[in-house]
Amino acid sequence: MIIDAHAHLWKIQQGRVNGKPVFGIGAGRSDFGGEIRQMMPPYMTDGENSAERFIANMDYAGVSASVITQEYIDGNQDGYLLECKRAYPDRLRICALYEEKEMDDISDFDGIKLCAGRLRDKNLLNHLYPFRLASEKGKFISVDLADGDLQTGEMQKIAEMFPDLKIAIGHFGMVTRENWLEQIRLAENKNVFIESGGITWLFNSEFYPYPSAVEAIKEAAALVGMEKLMWGSDYPRTMTAITYKMSYDFIVKSDRLTEKEKALFLGENAVNFYGFRDLYIPEKIKNMVED
Repeated sequence: MIIDAHAHLWKIQQGRVNGKPVFGIGAGRSDFGGEIRQMMPPYMTDGENSAERFIANMDYAGVSASVITQEYIDGNQDGYLLECKRAYPDRLRICALYEEKEMDDISDFDGIKLCAGRLRDKNLLNHLYPFRLASEKGKFISVDLADGDLQTGEMQKIAEMFPDLKIAIGHFGMVTRENWLEQIRLAENKNVFIESGGITWLFNSEFYPYPSAVEAIKEAAALVGMEKLMWGSDYPRTMTAITYKMSYDFIVKSDRLTEKEKALFLGENAVNFYGFRDLYIPEKIKNMVED
């Protein structure tokens, strides 16, 4: 049983970065604020990062379910994500995007996403609204904090203010940045968990099988316990360098983690946090290079 705690989907990419537009230009590429970037694998020629493609990747890689977060660089995808959840209700959990203003009805969403490092006003105590809303509506919060400890003090206060609100810290605390462990320490709060979406991006210079990423996972587990850590892929941007299966296969093949630790990290913790039930286990399909 494998659950992806951090992936992205979009119908049309119409976002912004540093006040400049981000939009697809074909062949998996995007104009990223004036710079051309390979945003997705090149075979995604139409610029659409669809649920159908993702579910096919999940099935092939043996991933049972996924949590779809959002990013300002992709633009608000609330409407499309509602379509995705209607099509795949047992496979997907979805987040509504907080954009520094009141939100529309979030009843059909599972959580709220804050791109905290990209907020115009980065003081999280000035953004209590989405935390209070999620707490009142029984939703979870998915939040990507600014590098290091810039926002950890405020996040600690919020975790204490809403002790029953489930909070997932993304990008494994921006693990390759200075003071990343201050983000991990937030999981000492009973309601805060850490997910590893983007960890293969952050250790891309080392590349597969990411031995330093494995050691970082062990270091975080020693600090807050493996039961507070969850796997995430950051699909599809990380798929420009690796396959979807490779984004977790380095954990499976590592001899630095026990089988129980792998099971907790890759799925069991996420089942409890996100409330998945009766999970589908994809059938293993032999590919053309396997004997």
